[in-house]
Amino acid sequence: MTLDSYVTLGRSGLRVSPFCLGAMNFGEEGGWGCGVEESEKILQTYLDRGGNFVDTANFYTNGHSEAIVGDFFAARPGLRDRVVLATKFFGNMHPGDPNGGGAGRKAIIAQVDESLRRLRTDYVDLLWLHNWDPHTPVEETMRALDDLVTAGKTRYLGFSNTPGWYTAQATTTAVLRAWTPVIALQVEYSMLARTVEGELIPLALDAGMGVLPWSPLAGGYLSGKYSRGAQPEDTKRGAIIGGPSEGQYPVIDAVAAVAEDLGVTSAAVALAWLRNKPGVTAPIVGPRRLDHLFGNLAALDVRLTAEQITTLDEVSAPRLNYPYDLNRQTGPMLQFGGTTVDGQPSIVYPPLLESATRY
Repeated sequence: MTLDSYVTLGRSGLRVSPFCLGAMNFGEEGGWGCGVEESEKILQTYLDRGGNFVDTANFYTNGHSEAIVGDFFAARPGLRDRVVLATKFFGNMHPGDPNGGGAGRKAIIAQVDESLRRLRTDYVDLLWLHNWDPHTPVEETMRALDDLVTAGKTRYLGFSNTPGWYTAQATTTAVLRAWTPVIALQVEYSMLARTVEGELIPLALDAGMGVLPWSPLAGGYLSGKYSRGAQPEDTKRGAIIGGPSEGQYPVIDAVAAVAEDLGVTSAAVALAWLRNKPGVTAPIVGPRRLDHLFGNLAALDVRLTAEQITTLDEVSAPRLNYPYDLNRQTGPMLQFGGTTVDGQPSIVYPPLLESATRY
């Protein structure tokens, strides 16, 4: 597979690459990103390989990320319309202003206008709500977003880091009022962060939303740079966020073992595993150096065996919130009566073995 093996994003006609290029590391204001020259090398290489999906956010590196992306495309006339450009709103860029961030109408419109200025474009293809705003009615947020679509400032809408119940409420509100729907979810998802499988992934599958995992390498923990008892290399970000916990090393070790068997990197294995999870459209890779990008894109050629997938699934199996595990464990037993339905077998609820005909 290559980056130009495009896939549609959710229930839409938008065609995107199987890996999205995340620009969170463009700019050095956060303490671990890269400069303009390296950022542009990464962008150009991704596009040269057939990639067409670039994602950023208004407050990434204090706005510098959007500016780097905007300057890059402005210097290459005609290229901007050939890519799917996404950004996010929510982060307050104006300390002291309570309306500088969030998902109220005033904040949304001002933030999007500022992003378009930094991106040096009239529109973005995909606009993300970056977080849940509990202080704004969902109707206000969704109507303001629909107005932006009508105004031509964005083509599609997505949600990121929002609770399942709120996401369902928002998309239902949009559908019932014939407003622009949510077509994609951007969520933290990796072998070290699988709790989205309880609520958000089933929601995305049911509602026709594509899933874009962020931090698919768990902040670098699954990249191969960490191993038990060894001093990690290239940990510019790790020096800030710290290293893996002892409880995370069984997963890291299992990924490394599969990588060794296949003769590839741990990063390639972790990304290949994630690409094949239900609902996932395009993991977001956020390289800080050009060689990081090459290492991530190597996942396009990795083919995991059924046995390897099972091993990785089992070692990284999450404990999910109630009622997911309860329903998974007892649901078939209580409803199927010992039969197999849609390939899922069941046993008979034990008390029924003795008392099924008592009453």
